[in-house]
Amino acid sequence: MDWKLSLAGLLIGLLVGVTGMGGGSLMTPLLVLFFGFKPSIAIGTDIVHGALFKSFGAVQHRRLGHVHARLTLWMLLGSAPFSILGVALAWWLKREYGDGYESTAKAILGAALVVCGFAFLVKAYLHSSPEDKPFILGPRDRVIAVATGIVGGFVVGLTSVGSGTLFGLVMLVAFPLTAAKIVGTDIFHAAILLAVAGAGHLVVGHVDLGATGWLLVGSVPGVLIGGRFTVALPERALRIALAATLTLAGVKLVDPPGADLIVLAGGVGAAVAAIVVAVRWLAGRGVAASVTPGEGPAR
Repeated sequence: MDWKLSLAGLLIGLLVGVTGMGGGSLMTPLLVLFFGFKPSIAIGTDIVHGALFKSFGAVQHRRLGHVHARLTLWMLLGSAPFSILGVALAWWLKREYGDGYESTAKAILGAALVVCGFAFLVKAYLHSSPEDKPFILGPRDRVIAVATGIVGGFVVGLTSVGSGTLFGLVMLVAFPLTAAKIVGTDIFHAAILLAVAGAGHLVVGHVDLGATGWLLVGSVPGVLIGGRFTVALPERALRIALAATLTLAGVKLVDPPGADLIVLAGGVGAAVAAIVVAVRWLAGRGVAASVTPGEGPAR
């Protein structure tokens, strides 16, 4: 299993390095569905792995000036303490219900993935295009930041899901930040939040340190290599595909009646949608390439 964990880490790292999205929410269902981890251990292991893994990206974005430090601090005021509350609730449920809690944790994780999948899909059709001007937080902005931190931090502590998607979606909608600032602030905040939540999971014994190490063997070089080979990919198609992956993984974990049929139909539909978007993107690049620089289209 060791080398397979490293391979999974490498694939997740490359995905995050090349596209800047999708890694955190995919790791927990991967550990549960493919490696047979108990949901409680998968959640804690993913959080600790994410804290170490995202710290590399956080340092890089901070150096590039892509982090809104004050917004990060206001979100952390809500997210850090409430992530510990989420960890505490997970620990209490595990203590009260024993192994019976694992099926509940699986359902909770699945529901969180479905919500994140839909949020990811919304992000695919939203764009951030303000100018890169200084943004001073007002009272309303601080309230939104803290409230987002409270809800998001609790969800992350309980399920490991949403440290990037949920916070990034709120920043995209609520704050006049450039895309680079949203990504940088999102990753920087996630690294600190996951460190806090990860410490809580370490204390209650919900972390497989051996698995974390093997994941890092693959994910750290993966994200560094992927970051060097970032290419102009059809971002909307990628986001649709990742949103579908998260949603269908959530459905599989919740396991409602007819789950296999839902996953199959959803997978086919998402693949068709992503292909259509990708074909349109390629067609647009072909038209752009046919126009010689400095020349306009024929009249």
